[in-house]
Amino acid sequence: MVGSIPGLPPPKPIPLKDRASLVFVEKAQLDLQDGAFVAVNADGTRTHIPVGGLAGIMLEPGARISHAAVALAARVGTLITWVGEAGVRLYSAGQPGGARADRLLWQAAIALDPAARLRVVRKMYEIRFGEAAPERRSIDQLRGIEGARVRKSYELLAQAHAVRWQRRRYDVDDWEASDVPNRCLSAATACLHGLTEAAVLAAGYAPAIGFLHTGKPLSFVYDIADLWKLDTVVPEAFRIAGLHAKGKLEMAPDRAVRLACRDAFRRTGLLAKIIPRIEEVLAAGELARPEPPPEALGPAFEDGEPSGDEGHRG
Repeated sequence: MVGSIPGLPPPKPIPLKDRASLVFVEKAQLDLQDGAFVAVNADGTRTHIPVGGLAGIMLEPGARISHAAVALAARVGTLITWVGEAGVRLYSAGQPGGARADRLLWQAAIALDPAARLRVVRKMYEIRFGEAAPERRSIDQLRGIEGARVRKSYELLAQAHAVRWQRRRYDVDDWEASDVPNRCLSAATACLHGLTEAAVLAAGYAPAIGFLHTGKPLSFVYDIADLWKLDTVVPEAFRIAGLHAKGKLEMAPDRAVRLACRDAFRRTGLLAKIIPRIEEVLAAGELARPEPPPEALGPAFEDGEPSGDEGHRG
């Protein structure tokens, strides 16, 4: 994706469903050279990155990015995140999307209405497990049931891939302190969370306003990512951990997990599904989208026809 060139229109966002998923970059300088987004290695070699065709770029320790590169990523609607080793700790993130007030207010209204919020949580349970949530259960009770089912799924996948598994355990400050299965799971969920955050922002919603998860900057991201977690990245994490245990892995487990997740995202067509599923989940709250107040002042200048998703600025 090239930057703005005199005489040519500025780049416009591509809809998320038409993009590739994620690229991880470490120990390289991201910049614009000759109008293109490139990664420059220490030896001077350059690798072109089609930034406009990506959902997100995750910068690991040792990566640097120029102002021009960040500006282009924002224009084309690509999420830039600064993460720790293997993507397991989020330090900061850009926001390529332009938050849509109508969608933010709708999301917030549902989250603030106890009955509507419970309906959304029940819908997420139904989507995740393929069956209706138990009746007359609170959100805390549903959270407990969900947690038990997830732990059981981990145990079954560990058995299927001959992985020694105790429990989910990791230290965000010490990557090496975790065992290989936990590191594989952390790397896999980091991929899914990065992709989901890009989708939430592209659609114009707030990552922090969650329903099952609360109190975190990415609570809604965790809610939506969990809808696919057991069907995509978790099986790949245990598969890679199993190959490592058998000595059949030819690369570092975290790198193998990223490649496996990338293939799983492409195979399942996940990028085309996330935004429609967000709409489906929120519609389960059964609250109408709020109308703007009659005295509110409209935009001074109408925006042109957007090429990307609703939350993209371009």
